[in-house]
Amino acid sequence: MKELELKYGCNPNQKPSRIYSEEGTLPIEVLNGKPGYINFLDAFNGWQLVKELKEATRLPAATSFKHVSPAGAAVGLPLTDVEKKIYWVEDLGELSPLANAYARARGADRMSSFGDFIALSDVCDVATAKMIAREVSDGVIAPGYEEEALEILKGKKKGGYNVVQIDPNYIPNPIERKEVFGITFEQGRNELKIDKAFISNVVTENKEIPESAQIDLIISLITLKYTQSNSVCFAKGGQAIGIGAGQQSRIHCTRLAGTKADNWFLRQSPQVLGLQFVDDIRRADRDNAIDLYIGEDYMDVLADGEWERIFKVKPAVFTREEKRVWLDQMEGVALGSDAFFPFGDNIERAVKSGVKYIAEPGGSIRDEQVIETCNKHGIAMCFTGIRLFHH
Repeated sequence: MKELELKYGCNPNQKPSRIYSEEGTLPIEVLNGKPGYINFLDAFNGWQLVKELKEATRLPAATSFKHVSPAGAAVGLPLTDVEKKIYWVEDLGELSPLANAYARARGADRMSSFGDFIALSDVCDVATAKMIAREVSDGVIAPGYEEEALEILKGKKKGGYNVVQIDPNYIPNPIERKEVFGITFEQGRNELKIDKAFISNVVTENKEIPESAQIDLIISLITLKYTQSNSVCFAKGGQAIGIGAGQQSRIHCTRLAGTKADNWFLRQSPQVLGLQFVDDIRRADRDNAIDLYIGEDYMDVLADGEWERIFKVKPAVFTREEKRVWLDQMEGVALGSDAFFPFGDNIERAVKSGVKYIAEPGGSIRDEQVIETCNKHGIAMCFTGIRLFHH
């Protein structure tokens, strides 16, 4: 198949629409559904991300994509009991490494992952398919599917769920092109390999970056490679925990990613774990309620009487002071930035979310100020020397 006609482009008025290969055949097969233009943008970016994560870590990888940026990305490390609970998978029994990866990728920022397009580095197994089946999602791309897993996925969205299989051996043309306003842009593909050597130039007084933090830095940087710039990614425990994408200001990227990382950790607090939801609440409503509960305006928004629709017992207010006490326990977080930090304010914000390890390109006229701020907080920071913009 050299081309695939699509219903429309980014918007319903943008017709005709198709994907096609100028050289050879398309490296994909649609096994179910009818993926659209944005679905394929997410699918192809997501596939590159998980393929590189798998190559770099030798662990199964998954990502949850929305509007051409990842909402989450992770490798298949085992889940703790608390992580199983906050990702809503504690009832699924034994999980495969690939299922663990998707649970992490989906669970990091569940609100942003709502209606995602999934990419999996390995053949989709039954455990992963069962997890996908009960989430609101547009589709999945993987190098293959177990027979039973495929049947589970085909039953999703009344039979219309998008299931795409990609040839894992496909190698794209080293030159890529796209058109904007009738003008063709051309550039070499970003074939940069991100591995441990990429983060070896530690420029701070603290030179110690343990193995687990090195993996987290690699995860953050590979995630950034496929995130709309500007972007910053916080990572911990084999997964992205906060991604700030598409901001014009670097500090806004850091604040956005840091807030998401904070929310990820707040969901593990006793206050949130102790929430008692009504029995028939939908998963999305539960996620929204938690986001509201840990927000600053909980009492203003959740009016008296409204809580009864969500909770069996009206929860106590999670005060700003209580949240700060809990967040002060977050530590060992890794942070990647797709371009240099121009000011130390980014580091000061990162510290509030437990950041201890940083990877960024360097090259700012204020590098010394940024290094000095890291030294003040005992942070180990490496300069990669290479920017990771993605547009």
